[in-house]
Amino acid sequence: MHEEQSLLEFPCRFPIKIMGRECPDFQDYVVDVISSHVGEISTTDIAAKLSSKGNFLSITVTISAQSREQLDNVYRALTASDRVLFVL
Repeated sequence: MHEEQSLLEFPCRFPIKIMGRECPDFQDYVVDVISSHVGEISTTDIAAKLSSKGNFLSITVTISAQSREQLDNVYRALTASDRVLFVL
């Protein structure tokens, strides 16, 4: 896809929501995967919420997206993991 076909204007702030099973290092794992594509992520750009029964963790990481390709690479890396259930 060409940049001019994107509905987003880059660079932009872009929230990525990741859901997985609750375990002690899931948030660190998600942040490591994303930061390998976007650089350091501030703790203020990370929000986590535990499901009502405590089985699942939803993490929203807001990044400064530089291109559609960068976003695609982040989504591919996250969805390739068997620890990640959903990426929105």
